[in-house]
Amino acid sequence: MKILLTGASGQLGKAFQELFKNENVKYIATDVKELDITNLEQVLLFVKQFKDITHIINCAAYNQVDKAEQDWKSAYLVNGLAVRNLAIAANEINAEIVHYSTDYVFSGNKGEPYTIYDTPDPINKYGQSKVLGERFLTTIAEKWYLIRTSWVFGDGPVNFVKKVIEWSKKTNELRIVDDEVSAPTYAPDLAKATYELIKLKAYGLYHITNTSCSRYEWAEFILKEIGWNGKLLKAKQEDFSLPAKRPTYSVLDNFGYYETVGKTMRDWKEATREYIKFLKMRGEI
Repeated sequence: MKILLTGASGQLGKAFQELFKNENVKYIATDVKELDITNLEQVLLFVKQFKDITHIINCAAYNQVDKAEQDWKSAYLVNGLAVRNLAIAANEINAEIVHYSTDYVFSGNKGEPYTIYDTPDPINKYGQSKVLGERFLTTIAEKWYLIRTSWVFGDGPVNFVKKVIEWSKKTNELRIVDDEVSAPTYAPDLAKATYELIKLKAYGLYHITNTSCSRYEWAEFILKEIGWNGKLLKAKQEDFSLPAKRPTYSVLDNFGYYETVGKTMRDWKEATREYIKFLKMRGEI
């Protein structure tokens, strides 16, 4: 096994690097400086230099949800066309490819968790760009794993946990939406879950997240863990004039993962507590 890892400096990319070091798995870590995945010619030349690549794991993504409403071409390029490029390259070298999508491919109007059977119906440009990537992957790649996830957090500069901690340092009163419900997903947990599928060669579509909660519940737990003494207030999405609409209820049902590997994803509180412990150890809190 030799893995080409794209988006290696992101939260999930870092989690994979840590996992591969522990598992003694050979990998090539790349980011945009080493490999521009939006350039098909460059991608094909790169993979042909390393003929022993067995897997491509794409952790690269355009994640700026609000900016994508105007800058949709950049979102479509990174989340759509770049996935096509990697799928073509994977076929060229007979490699397996792993790609990640999001709960934002759904509108949130179903009122109950989305399964792998449900048809995407995005309500913003970011969600549309991720659907485009899904289409390219599943129609071009021969050996693919498509994993939808949500609210990823881990070792990186920006995530909801870090945002809440930063906000708490600047004010004694915070307003967090309680009408946005999904599932936090700890990057190391997601990396391990992906590796389980790869070991089994269990190709296909999966939903993989930790357990579900609202943004408010998550923030409440984070603030309690760091000992914040301020006032936390409930808000609604409509209270904030954001360019992109968000699904109100986009929980992903992990059906198919346990049935394949015989393991479940742990509770979001346990995962969040572990991450906060990690931040404290690093002196970031």
